[in-house]
Amino acid sequence: MTKKVFFTLILLISLVSGTAFSQVSPQVTIAYVNTAELLDQMPEKAQATQQLLTLSENYEKELKLMESEYNKKYSDYITYQASLSENIKLRRMQELTELENKMGEFMELAQKDIETQEKGLLEPLKKKINEAIHAVGTERGYTVVYDLANPGIAFVSPNAVNANPLVKLKLSIR
Repeated sequence: MTKKVFFTLILLISLVSGTAFSQVSPQVTIAYVNTAELLDQMPEKAQATQQLLTLSENYEKELKLMESEYNKKYSDYITYQASLSENIKLRRMQELTELENKMGEFMELAQKDIETQEKGLLEPLKKKINEAIHAVGTERGYTVVYDLANPGIAFVSPNAVNANPLVKLKLSIR
C-alpha cells in the first residue's frame, strides 16, 4: 500500500513539476513494472518450478527411507532393550543418534542444494527481464522505471541528471 501511495505521490509531483517547469527542464517520463509478475508469466519459470519440484520430491523420498531405517532400529531397540547388555544398548543408542545426525545433515544439504538449483534456474530469467526493462526504458525514452515487486528503481536513463555533485557542493563535501 505504501508503495502505491509513494508512487502516486512521485507521479503527482512529477506531473506538477513537469508542467510548471517544462520550459526549464527536459520532460521526465516515469514508468513502472512488476518483475515478480513478469517472472511468473514466463514459460521458462514453469519449467524451472517443475525441475525444483522433482528435485524436492527426490530428496523427500530419500529422507523417508532414512526415517524408515531409523524407525525400524528404534523399534527394535525398544522391543529388545530389556534383554540387551549395557554395551549393546549404548552401541544401539549411538547408532540411533548417528542416524538422527545424518538425517539432520541430509536435510540441510538438501535445502542448500534446492536453493542453489533455484538460484541457478531463476537468475538467467531475472537477467533476461532486467535486460528487457533496460531496452524498453531506452527505446521509449523513460527517465526512470520503478519495480513494484522490489523497493527500488529498475532503470535510470543514461540522460538522467546526477545531482550528487551538486549535493556534495551544497554539503561542502569534496
